[in-house]
Amino acid sequence: MSALNATAAALLGLLHDGPRTGGELISAAGERFGAFFSVTRSQVYRELPTLAEAGLVREGKQGPRSSQQYLITAAGKKAFKSWLTEEPGPDHLRSPLLLRIAHADALTQKQRTALVEQAKARYVGEQEAAKAAARAADGPYAKAIAEFANAQNKALLKLLDSIPTT
Repeated sequence: MSALNATAAALLGLLHDGPRTGGELISAAGERFGAFFSVTRSQVYRELPTLAEAGLVREGKQGPRSSQQYLITAAGKKAFKSWLTEEPGPDHLRSPLLLRIAHADALTQKQRTALVEQAKARYVGEQEAAKAAARAADGPYAKAIAEFANAQNKALLKLLDSIPTT
């Protein structure tokens, strides 16, 4: 396997905590990365065989309902450590909300108002969750990420307040 992609690196990072099934990886990714990095079910199940083929993970115990546990290998730990120390390159934001806002002129006033109000309700809730996560954060890195999520939600709410719905 050549350079790791971000999803592969995220999975290897989660496997540093111990063996996990694909479902457990999806859940852990949502808990740990939810504020800044999404990992879909299809990405996880597409990436795991590739990581196994490259020798970066290996299959562990078979779990209930034919779930397969994966463990990180020594080569996987080395590849992950190498990925961590590389230049990260640019961040790529993929926001369905911002994409809709970019095309909001194609909506009716009622549709724009609904889009903005639904998004505001969501991001107010996410901002509260981020504030709580920052207060409960265990360690400076988790706290910094939670504070970033809070700032991002604050910025999105400011953006939504600036959108004319009339």
